[in-house]
Amino acid sequence: MAEPMKNQLNIELLKPIVTFIKQANSNFDAEKFIALVFDDHWKNLELKQRYRKISESFKKTLPNDYATAVELLGKASQAFTGFETLFFPDFIEAYGWQQKQHFDVSMKAIETMTASSSAEFAIRPFIKKYPLQTFQQLQQWAVSDNEHLRRLASEGTRPKLPWASQLKELAQDPTPNILILELLKKDPSKYVQKSVANHLNDISKDHPERVLKICSKWQGSSPQTNWIIKHACRTLLKQAHPQALRLFGYSNADDIKVTEFTLEPQVIIGGKLHFSFKLSSPHLFGKTRIEYAIHFMKSNGKTNKKIFKISEADYPVNEKEISKNYSFKNITTRKYYLGKHQLEVIINGQSKACRDFLLI
Repeated sequence: MAEPMKNQLNIELLKPIVTFIKQANSNFDAEKFIALVFDDHWKNLELKQRYRKISESFKKTLPNDYATAVELLGKASQAFTGFETLFFPDFIEAYGWQQKQHFDVSMKAIETMTASSSAEFAIRPFIKKYPLQTFQQLQQWAVSDNEHLRRLASEGTRPKLPWASQLKELAQDPTPNILILELLKKDPSKYVQKSVANHLNDISKDHPERVLKICSKWQGSSPQTNWIIKHACRTLLKQAHPQALRLFGYSNADDIKVTEFTLEPQVIIGGKLHFSFKLSSPHLFGKTRIEYAIHFMKSNGKTNKKIFKISEADYPVNEKEISKNYSFKNITTRKYYLGKHQLEVIINGQSKACRDFLLI
């Protein structure tokens, strides 16, 4: 099992950074900084709490002048890069938005820091407190030559960005976000395309019809745009939203039948569930999306349905055999409970067959 990310925020990571800042500013109290970070509470802190603890310790040991402090951290962020150094932009997230005169300094620092790790969390307090001014800046970044800034324009405004403070007003009315995404819909960078797609997917959870209207309008604009809208509609496709299925050419699957459906009656935690089935139709399948769902037992005795894609393609056949395994190996993102589960076969959003099995 991989080491928790929070454990990478350690003395070995911070010592060379502290040395770098000390060389840039001899008044920086490196020993005090280390003592403040690694106090008696450190071991109990989770990842984002550790980022904030480091930011707070910088606040107590760097120069009181915000611009000077941010300049030092900006230089350090260029020398020490990676996701584990998100405490650099976290300093701006914590302190930059509190006084309006710090806005321009903060934006310049964010431009520097986002290329070294990412600054999508740092921009969000500014969106909340100074929305008009911040969106003007975001629109400038969206047409930048720098892919990191273009990606930030999308990622920083995502309504449901994981780990981030929620932007409730933008979740209710994503119009400002969509203006940003319009500027990025043909972006050549896959790094940016993924963010735009994830952003639209976020919006689709509250405004499915609006996202489908956007995707219908964008479809065919460019290969990059086509990739974006397909990835953006993944949740709607899993939900078998009829308009989403039609948008990507998935027709009614009434003629496709599931036969020879075999499923192991029980599986142990840590083991693999094997299942297979055959698809057949009097006609060629054409464009077909093949999925399965597992109805997982929850702690309260109810079930939670999770859909997994097997394949999607234009199949010039009228028969196809499928054989798959699902691993019940314990993972940090899902807890398994013993008892009756179900496995469901789904074709073009239609449920075709369902069988019970026991997790023991």
